[in-house]
This record gives sequence, C-alpha cells and structure tokens, in this order.
Amino acid sequence: MVKDNVVLRKNPDMITRVIDDQVILVPIYKTSDEINCIYTLNNVGSTLWELINGKRSVAAIKKQVLKDFDTTAKEVDKEMGKFLKELKEIKAVK
Repeated sequence: MVKDNVVLRKNPDMITRVIDDQVILVPIYKTSDEINCIYTLNNVGSTLWELINGKRSVAAIKKQVLKDFDTTAKEVDKEMGKFLKELKEIKAVK
C-alpha cells in the first residue's frame, strides 16, 4: 500500500494516449524485442492517472476520487491501493 503522504509522479518513459475516450499507457522501449504490452485504463483508473501529477499526495488524490465518484473511503483505499501497486509494478509511476 502506498502511504497517504507520498507524492507520485509519472514515469516519462510511459506515454499516454487517449483513443475513443480510453486512456492507454504505452511504455517506451529501446528495442522492439522489449515490447510486450500496453495498458488500458478504465474510467476510475483514467481519473487516477490524470490526478497523478507529481504535486498531489495520495491523500489528495483519494479526496478528489471520493468527490468525483459515488463510493466509500474504504472502497477507494482498497481499489486505489491495488491500482497504485500495479502502476508501480509496471514502472508507470515513481
């Protein structure tokens, strides 16, 4: 779980593209042999991705998500924790 006071920033080697209202993350690689995936974000994931700007803390992002979506703090903690863990695993955030 990422702590609430942490400020995440996007990895500049992860390109974001919006295609038909869907956010897609594409990692930049040196050779085509390294390319094995792209990542498609759902609506909530897209919102979280947009909120990660290198200035907002995880707590501030949670607060905004609670404001924008009909959900509970417990659910946001659970789902956001999983999502941020996945972003770290694919090196999309630092």
